[in-house]
Amino acid sequence: MSRLFNLDFQLLHDSILTLIAVFVLFLGGSFFFFNPARKFLDKRRQGIADDIEAAEKAKEEAGGLKTEYEEKLKNVDAEVEEILSDARQRALANENRIVADAREEASKIIDNAHREANLEKQKVADEVKDEVINVASAMAGKIIAASLSEADSKRLLDETIKGMGEDTWLNQQ
Repeated sequence: MSRLFNLDFQLLHDSILTLIAVFVLFLGGSFFFFNPARKFLDKRRQGIADDIEAAEKAKEEAGGLKTEYEEKLKNVDAEVEEILSDARQRALANENRIVADAREEASKIIDNAHREANLEKQKVADEVKDEVINVASAMAGKIIAASLSEADSKRLLDETIKGMGEDTWLNQQ
């Protein structure tokens, strides 16, 4: 009977050579194919880990910025109110300054008007005095020239006063 599997020296020799060839191929394949593939996979794994780490850092920074902006948004209302308050104070100060300047200008105008009225009053008073002097000298001239009696001098005085008119006496007041 023949065996299915015949163990002889040739089979043993071929089996050992096949094992050595497979081992050499495994070492060669590992050196030329598996190591570069492992290096590629390690680089890829490291790149992914770096990307994940960078994404986490970016997420933390974004969270920090978000809280910072939320704080700023909370403070915006206070800043707006402060700016508006400052603007109101400046507007009120400008208003007070403008009102004070207007009052000062009005006071100057009133003082000038009073001064001009006093000058005009003085001018009218001087004119009245000149008129009274002229009337008195005219009356004296008439009295001396006529040497009139007392009744005649009163009559001349009344005529002279009427001749001057009431406007002259009213201007003196």
